[in-house]
Amino acid sequence: MVAVNESVLLDVEDGVATVTLNRPDALNALDLPMAEGLAGAMARCEEDAAIRAVVLRGAGGAFMAGGDLKTFAALFGEPRGSQRAFFERLIQQVHQGILIMRRMPKPIVAAVHGPAAGFGVSLVLACDLAVAAEDAVFTLAYSLIGASPDGGSTFHLPRAVGTKRAMEIALLGDRFSAAEAVRAGLVNRAVPAAALASETQALARRLAAGPTLAYGRTKALINASFERPIEQQLQAEVESFAACALTRDFAEGVAAFLGKRKPEFRGE
Repeated sequence: MVAVNESVLLDVEDGVATVTLNRPDALNALDLPMAEGLAGAMARCEEDAAIRAVVLRGAGGAFMAGGDLKTFAALFGEPRGSQRAFFERLIQQVHQGILIMRRMPKPIVAAVHGPAAGFGVSLVLACDLAVAAEDAVFTLAYSLIGASPDGGSTFHLPRAVGTKRAMEIALLGDRFSAAEAVRAGLVNRAVPAAALASETQALARRLAAGPTLAYGRTKALINASFERPIEQQLQAEVESFAACALTRDFAEGVAAFLGKRKPEFRGE
């Protein structure tokens, strides 16, 4: 386990990177060091060719309980220009991490337990897959403190749940359970809390053993699908499939299927 900084840890084993939000005494509430550490950890995951899948988790009893409100409150006596500069810096740093997560050609799995509030929900939405413990509790929460959302949630949420449901979640800030999050499409599955780590690691290891070049191209295609007309999306699929067809993984996958055996993908 390597500390990116005091707030974020990074561990790599068997092609799976585990990024841990590490402010358990504060329920992993977001402050500037955590924002910087998250962006730094995700940049390392993007750049390291040995990493084939990523797990994002929180230490202690929470995934992430949103922004650090004590830090925010301490700024109220500062000049308005100083307050604005701090929040712009914080959110720009947060958004750097989100952009890396979305462009990274590697699957990212969120392991969610306890509270996931505010930016915690934004993080879950920015991951490619999410597994939640049955005791997880979600709330977008920004409206409860008189703020609008950040972290890309206004981009990802309506795409995940539809506009009307996204408005309800964002405007009302109500809490909802892991089971409700599954039904809404925010997470893929809910599991007993005791099984969260093992279920998430099993999923990440399955992804790490898969055709990671094809995963990266699939992620890019899905990311772009909301912005392109159908003609452009179809052409992008042509180009992507043709590129995949030239890889060692494609040849292995076809040979394994015809030979009725399990493929051994290498991300090549």
